[in-house]
Amino acid sequence: MKLNFNMEDASQIFVGAFALAVPISFSEEAWKLGETLPLINVMMLFVLSVVFLGLFTYHSVFQHDVKSRVVVFIFRIVIAYLMAALVVSLVLLCLNKLPLLDDPITSLRRIIIITMPASMGAIVVDSFDKE
Repeated sequence: MKLNFNMEDASQIFVGAFALAVPISFSEEAWKLGETLPLINVMMLFVLSVVFLGLFTYHSVFQHDVKSRVVVFIFRIVIAYLMAALVVSLVLLCLNKLPLLDDPITSLRRIIIITMPASMGAIVVDSFDKE
């Protein structure tokens, strides 16, 4: 089983995140949710993202065997989420829907909202070559 992290893994995470970030980032509903969704709901989306990333990583990538690789397991989840958030940020920036200087809270909310599905796309594509 391949569990080290390399450029192939990084590219898979970027591609998987991009595949789901693009259509959702073009959605006015996602932009408006970033403006109107209460902070508690945004935080719940963040927690759900991390929990589902963890579940999928545990079952699919690590195949239930994380006892001796807890640090690698956690790293995989964190890096997948952060890379997906980076992709989402770049797409929103390109669409001029990431007002970092004018409204950083809305920017962060939009990133978290769209990163939820993007991070799942990232980890699913990353798991394709795991055996």
